Amino acid sequence: MSEPEEQLRDQSAERFLRLVQQKRRGTLKVYLGLAAGVGKTYRLLQEARDLLQHGVDVVIGYVETHGRTDTVAQLQGLPLLPRKSVFYRGRALEELDLQAVLQRRPQVVIVDELAHTNVPGSSNEKRWQDVEQLVQAGISVITALNVQHLESLHDQVLKITGQDVQERVPDQVLRQADEVVNVDLTVAELRRRLEEGKIYDLQKAPTALRHFFRTENLAQLRELALREVANQLGQQIDRGQQAVVAPDRRNQDRLLACINTNAPAAREIIRKTLRLADRLGAAAWYVLYVQTPAEAADRIGLAQQRHLINNLQLATELGAQILRVKSPDVVGTVLRVAAEKNASLLICGVTRDKGFWAPVVRRGVTFELVRTVARAGRDLDLFLVSY
Repeated sequence: MSEPEEQLRDQSAERFLRLVQQKRRGTLKVYLGLAAGVGKTYRLLQEARDLLQHGVDVVIGYVETHGRTDTVAQLQGLPLLPRKSVFYRGRALEELDLQAVLQRRPQVVIVDELAHTNVPGSSNEKRWQDVEQLVQAGISVITALNVQHLESLHDQVLKITGQDVQERVPDQVLRQADEVVNVDLTVAELRRRLEEGKIYDLQKAPTALRHFFRTENLAQLRELALREVANQLGQQIDRGQQAVVAPDRRNQDRLLACINTNAPAAREIIRKTLRLADRLGAAAWYVLYVQTPAEAADRIGLAQQRHLINNLQLATELGAQILRVKSPDVVGTVLRVAAEKNASLLICGVTRDKGFWAPVVRRGVTFELVRTVARAGRDLDLFLVSY
């Protein structure tokens, strides 16, 4: 490793150490990558070594080496906490021993694979919940995540890769991180590593190269990762600036997302609104469901009702405030709620099955909403999400 790279690593460890020393609540640092194999776990272990050299009490809570030679070598000599053995469906599985970490109370713990789903019966359903519990207990955590596991990017990742990523992390977890570091690798280098068997078994490489690890896929995922880290940095800067800005000068944008029982469309609108709220630094965002007589509980199927509940729960988990109103007048209700909540931006969906503007031509709800807002002359913008 070159001297400049070693200096940068040393500075990173020192910066994280200062954060740890300044806060009573634990500090969260996330290494974000575009895909498996870019070197996130390797960087976790490098940082653990650097912190040890600075006299920090750091332990390895959970690291998944995937048998990669370089990563296994980095793990040697580092203090490891035993994993928790769990028997599930006749198999012995290993998980992060959350209680052992809490009892040991190190200054810093390394916890890999933030998006991991814990074995049923664990203290928490998801590993990111374990991490939140550790941070709340005053233990600093360094973890790793691939960009495709971010909740708000689910629909984009599905379109890019064709894969429906099941293990997802709420964006709020990343927003609360004290530091987000992009672990970058060129697409060509990542594919070369795959071809050499440094990521998966050589027998799996050809299939991976033709599917998830296609050049076009990786290029778009790399862009998503870079944008996400830039967005996080921008938010941290904004938070620092807002600390010295008078309250009436801060961003007062309020976003109102409108959904119905169209489950895929509702999910996309919710996730898109979250990302808009993040980028705008919005004061609040809401998800409104107007239940018309046609969508009464006794007139729609149980599957639709279940999907609606799941989407409202998703919105809650992502930080939205939920509004449910019964009314035959969707447009009037949307505008009334927008006025009550001082919304500055409405987010609605339009189908692209027959062209982007097909619903407008058919004079549907979206058309009426656009026309009514335009005639009202209010300071209210519209953002249309195609699905």
